[in-house]
Amino acid sequence: MLKPQASATRELLNLDGLWQFKVDFNDEGFSQNWAAKPLNTELQAAVPASYNDLFTDVAIREHVGWVFYQRTVRVPRGFAGERILVRVDAATHEGIVFVNGTEAARHVGGYMPFDADITAQVSAGEEFLLTVAVNNILTNETIPPGRVVTRDNGVKQQTYLHDFYNYAGLARSVWLHSAPQTRIEDITVVTDFEGSTGSVAYSIGTLGQAQISTELRDESGAVVATGAGASATISVPNVKLWQPGKAYLYDLVVRAHVDGKLADEYTIKVGVRTVKVVGNQFLINNEPFYFTGFGMHEDHIVKGKGHDNSFLVNDFELLKWVGANSFRTSHYPYAEEVMDYADRHGIVIIDETAAVGLNQNFAGMFGGPKLPTFGPETGNDKTQAALLQAVRELIARDKNHPSVVLWSITNEAETGIPEAVDFFKPAFDLARQLDPTRPVTYINVMTEPFGKCLVAPLADVICLNRYWGWYEDHSDLDNASKHFEAELKGWTEKYPNVPFIITEYGADTMPGAHSIHNLPWSEEYQSAYLEMSNSVFDKFAGVVGEHVWNFADFQTKPGIFRVLGNKKGAFSRDRQPKAAAHTLRARWTTLNNRKPLGE
Repeated sequence: MLKPQASATRELLNLDGLWQFKVDFNDEGFSQNWAAKPLNTELQAAVPASYNDLFTDVAIREHVGWVFYQRTVRVPRGFAGERILVRVDAATHEGIVFVNGTEAARHVGGYMPFDADITAQVSAGEEFLLTVAVNNILTNETIPPGRVVTRDNGVKQQTYLHDFYNYAGLARSVWLHSAPQTRIEDITVVTDFEGSTGSVAYSIGTLGQAQISTELRDESGAVVATGAGASATISVPNVKLWQPGKAYLYDLVVRAHVDGKLADEYTIKVGVRTVKVVGNQFLINNEPFYFTGFGMHEDHIVKGKGHDNSFLVNDFELLKWVGANSFRTSHYPYAEEVMDYADRHGIVIIDETAAVGLNQNFAGMFGGPKLPTFGPETGNDKTQAALLQAVRELIARDKNHPSVVLWSITNEAETGIPEAVDFFKPAFDLARQLDPTRPVTYINVMTEPFGKCLVAPLADVICLNRYWGWYEDHSDLDNASKHFEAELKGWTEKYPNVPFIITEYGADTMPGAHSIHNLPWSEEYQSAYLEMSNSVFDKFAGVVGEHVWNFADFQTKPGIFRVLGNKKGAFSRDRQPKAAAHTLRARWTTLNNRKPLGE
C-alpha cells in the first residue's frame, strides 16, 4: 500500500489532534451503535498517542477490549470527483472505521496501515462523523499472541508472553486523502550498480488501464534517467550510492496517463545500493558491514507508542552521538516516518514482524499456564495465517526503503521442536518470494542453543539474543565470558558460512546507581558487562554485528522482576545517558564499521 501524499493529482488532509474518546467498559458500543451519533463522553484523547498513560484512571489504563475515537471531518471541495479515503496508520491491535455509523473498513494487526474507501458515503465540501473503534485484545490467533483471562473479581486481564507493555489506541496518524479513479496502486523498486553506473528496475501496479512513464531526479532536481512502461530498468550514469552514514536519495516520479492526459502522479525516494550475504560476511554495496546499534522500542513517557517527530529526531541524534549505524524494529514494524528518516540519514534497519511471544517457555516468567507453543489452543493454522499476513504487509509497506537490509520473521520463538519448522518455514519462503533481494533472519532465544535449534538452517543470517552475565552467570562476568565464548564457538563451527548478529545483550541498570564492587543494577556493572561481551565478539570473524538491548529504558507490564519497566537501556526512558552510553560511544566511534579480525 502506497503511503498517501500530496501530488499534482492527489490531496492530503491530516486528522491528528484531540478526538472524542470513550472506553467500552460494558461491551455495549456496537449494540448501541455508538458510531452513529456523537459519543456521550467528556474524555478527549490525543491522536497520535497510546491512550493508556494519558488518563489518571487505572481502569482506562488496564482496560481490555474496545475503545472509540470520534471527530467530525469536512471533506475539502477539491476532492470532488476523486476517490476519497481514510488512512489509519496504525490501530493497535484491531481497528474499524465507521462513517456516519456505517462500517467502512476493518483491519487486524496493530502496526500496519489500512485504508477505508469512503467515496460513496461522503460528499466534497460536506461534513461527516468519523469514528474509529480500536481493540487491544490479543489471542492465540493474533500476532503477537496472548490470552484474556477473567480474574476472581470479574475483571478481564490481558496476558501475553512478551516483555513490553501492551500499549493501545491510535498511536500513529490518521489521514483523509484523495486519489484519482485511475491511479498508481503499487511501486516496486530494485537497485543495483556496476562501476559508476547504477540501475533502477521498477514495476508499477495500477488501478485501471494507463500508460506509465517515469523520471529519476537527483537531489538537485535534475532528471538523470527516464523510463516508459509499467516495468523497466533504467540506467543511472555517475550514480551516487546510498551508503550507511552517507545517504543519497533520488526521486522516482511515476506518472500515469490516460488518452494523453495526466491521470495520476506519485513520487518515491530511491537509494541505489545492494545487499548480499557472502559466506559469513554481510555486504552492503559489496563492502563488509558491521552492525552497531540497538534493539529499540517505540516507547516514550505519556505517549506510549505514539509517534512524535520531535522524539524521532532526538532518538536519531542520540544514535549518531553514540556511534550507532543501525537498529532493529523490535518487536514490530515502526512508523513509516521512522523508516523515511532512516533512509534520509543513512541508518541501517533490521525490519521485524510483530511475531513475538510464540514461546510458552516464558509462561513461568510472565504468568499463565504452561501450554505447548504450537497446538490448537496456542500457535495453530490461524496463527500461522496471521504471521503470513504480517510478512505480506511488512514487505509491501517497506520493500522500497534502502535503509531496510534484513527481514526478521520472529523474535525469541521456541525453535527447538519440529513443529517450529512447520510453523515458520512458510514465512521464510514467503519473504523470499515477495522480496528475493534481501536476506531473511529470525531472532534466536538463549534457551534454543546451536545443538537444539531447528529453525537456524532456514535463515540467511542468524541473530542471537544472549544474556551471559545477566540471566545466566549473574554477577560473574569471568564465568560469563567463558560460557559466551564457548557458545559462539559452537554456533560458528556448526554454521561457518553464515553471518551472526548479536541482536540482544544487556543488563538492567538503575540510572544513578553506583558500586565500587561492580554490583548488578549499577552503572559500573552495565559498562563492565558490555565490555566483556564485546571482547567475546571480537574473537569471531563470523560475528558481524552487535545490537545492545536496549536503546532506552521502556515500559513493561507489572511484574516482580521489573522495576517500573525494563531498565536495560543505555539511555534512561527520558533519554539521558547512563555510563554504558559513554562506554559504547568509545567503542563504536572507533570501529568505523569494521570489526577487529576474529580468530
